Amino acid sequence: MNFGIETRAASAKAETSVVTAEKALSFISKGWREVRDSADADFQLMKTRANTFKNLATSFDKELENFLNSATTFSVPAIKSSSSTTTEIDFVKKLQPKFTEFRRVYSSPDFSKKVLEKWSPRARIKLDLSAIRNAMLAEVGDSEKIAEFDEKERLWRGRNLKLDEFWSEWKGEEEDGNHSEWQPIKALKTRFRELEQKSSSSEIFETFKNSEFVEKVKTSLKAMCKEPQDSKEVPPLDVPELLAYLVKQSGPVFDQLGFKQDICHKLVEKFCSKYRSQLLLRSLSSDNSALIEKENFNDELDLRIASVVRSTGHCYEGGRWNDSAKPESKDGKRHFAIVTTASLPWMTGTAVNPLFRAAYLANSAQQNVTLLVPWLCKSDQELVYPNNLTFSSPEEQEIYIRNWLEERVGFKADFKISFYPGKFSKERRSILPAGDTSQFISSKEADIAILEEPEHLNWYHHGRRWTDKFNHVVGVVHTNYLEYIKREKNGALQAFLVKHINSWVTRAYCDKVLRLSAATQDLPKSVICNVHGVNPKFLKVGERVAEERGRGQQAFPKGAYFLGKMVWAKGYRELIDLLSKHKNDLEGFKLDVYGNGEDAHEVQSSAKKLELNLNFLKGRDHADDSLHGYKVFINPSVSDVLCTATAEALAMGKFVICADHPSNEFFRSFPNCLTYKSSEDFVAKVREALDNEPQPLTAEQRYNLSWEAATQRFMEYSELDRILKLGETGNRKSSKTKKNIMKSVSLPNLNEMVDGGLAFAHFCLTGSEILRSATGAIPGTQDFSKQHCEDLHLLPPHVENPIYGW
Repeated sequence: MNFGIETRAASAKAETSVVTAEKALSFISKGWREVRDSADADFQLMKTRANTFKNLATSFDKELENFLNSATTFSVPAIKSSSSTTTEIDFVKKLQPKFTEFRRVYSSPDFSKKVLEKWSPRARIKLDLSAIRNAMLAEVGDSEKIAEFDEKERLWRGRNLKLDEFWSEWKGEEEDGNHSEWQPIKALKTRFRELEQKSSSSEIFETFKNSEFVEKVKTSLKAMCKEPQDSKEVPPLDVPELLAYLVKQSGPVFDQLGFKQDICHKLVEKFCSKYRSQLLLRSLSSDNSALIEKENFNDELDLRIASVVRSTGHCYEGGRWNDSAKPESKDGKRHFAIVTTASLPWMTGTAVNPLFRAAYLANSAQQNVTLLVPWLCKSDQELVYPNNLTFSSPEEQEIYIRNWLEERVGFKADFKISFYPGKFSKERRSILPAGDTSQFISSKEADIAILEEPEHLNWYHHGRRWTDKFNHVVGVVHTNYLEYIKREKNGALQAFLVKHINSWVTRAYCDKVLRLSAATQDLPKSVICNVHGVNPKFLKVGERVAEERGRGQQAFPKGAYFLGKMVWAKGYRELIDLLSKHKNDLEGFKLDVYGNGEDAHEVQSSAKKLELNLNFLKGRDHADDSLHGYKVFINPSVSDVLCTATAEALAMGKFVICADHPSNEFFRSFPNCLTYKSSEDFVAKVREALDNEPQPLTAEQRYNLSWEAATQRFMEYSELDRILKLGETGNRKSSKTKKNIMKSVSLPNLNEMVDGGLAFAHFCLTGSEILRSATGAIPGTQDFSKQHCEDLHLLPPHVENPIYGW
């Protein structure tokens, strides 16, 4: 019984020992697995590092080999051999064996093992667990479990030690399905094996050339480096085109030499006649073909030159003669500075018409206006102003001017009146500026300049260039100086010189020139347009006359009259010749003549000597009531540009008898204007006017004579309406068509360079007092006098313009 009890106790003890051993073995196995997994992770990292380096080495090896192969097989056509080229090829051949040897060394297995050993940990912690394993096996005593454990240990150790498996797997010699974690590496190996199978380096470069990466690089480079527009489509200029453009750009020089513009146009047309069709195809696209058909050869040639210049990538940004720092208005309004050569109470066209222009421009409330008129010292006032009227100060004269103006326009004009120093020339019978006239307009107000008689103002101008100081300069030509000069001694020679001087100064100092009629000389940058109106008072007289005639009253109880400054050039010579020639044909015809002037005594003596029926009266304002009753106004003058008295007579509803002359072109559309072509025709027109009654003016005819219409025409033909519109949008530059924009961007403007050169030359010449005096300038007018300084409260000239040194 005790034996049974002991047996059961021993059996229970043995079972307890087995359970304890199994638990211990399970615990140790679990710890062993964790150690094995950690070791596997370490070896995994080492394998990844080895693969990375081997991939780098292999790819570098292949790329270097391909580069050497391509270098040896690459050929360039049409390249001549030279010593330098041969030397470079020999150098590459010498390098190739060195690179091959280097590749063989670093791609050997020993090199890879050395690298792997270098990357492996330098110290390892080894744990001897054999005693524990033997104790566990002794406790378990199971042969099958021992064999299974030994197999796992062998596999684990073998997995850890077989580095040749890694290399064989890289070479593709073994494919183990258990290695699923190496799929990305396997894909990379596959690509490299395909790369190794390429037959030549050309296939590799062809693949690289067609790759998506290369295409993206090309697109980026094209976006960054744009080629010139139509650089491959625009053919170069030929010799006839170059000659034509040279002739066209030499126009200012030819004009100064006296050649007509038609000659230059014909030369350009001659050079381009054989190339007209090519010029049209080269210059514009199909959508702009309608535009080129309307232009002349000059514009076609400009566009052709511009397209060639732009195809080279050249962009002109201005030259040395340009002034980019021009002032702008701060209050948003543009400023007009009207500069004229005469002032009231001198009743001349250049005194009256600029005054009305300033009033109506200021009345629109769209711009600020300054009228700059000459100030004469008292000694000159006595020579110029009628009825011994003089002023002691500019303020006194300004009051007189404003009162006269408000009495005639019927509203208070809000504009500024300033004065510049002037001197009266008895020989020229005109006022010449003294000093630099442009300095009397401040830089803040130097926006748009209107030069009334630009040639007169700039004959002896020695100062800043108008177009440099102002944004836009408009010249208005009032007087036909050539006609006056021809009547003087040596008039033909003087007229020749003055003609070229007028062309010189207007080209140099104006952006746009308005000629009141074709009676003036052809000037650069000019257009013909009547920009003068009549005093509103004359239109009211005409309305009153029409009402009286409508009531059956006699509106014109008097006959004919003539009114004008009594100088020979104002038509008195033509009048005396006509009346003396047809004295018998006009028997009983009486003519009243109103005027004062330097030639009054000679005119009256000649009329008395020829026994002409002329009644000479003192000069008076055309708006005087004593002149309203005349029915016929006779004006035989051919020296006027646009006679203001003729327009005033038409506005009052009178007949006007005038010569068939370009100066009267504007008046021909009025039915009451009777023009004659011969002396016999003059007699017929006089009889026609005396025997009939003038027709009343229509509303349209009255408007065409008004200053509102004249101001509108002035804004249009001077391009100021466009400039003002651009000013509203904040852009002060010229807005031209697409063609002109292209030309201005691509081409330097030779005309502007010539104009700047002419202005500089004129400035140098007018700085010499000897040259000024030799050409007729008043001595001492290069600067204003001391009397001007006192009257206008100016600093002395030597303080305004100091001269430093000796």
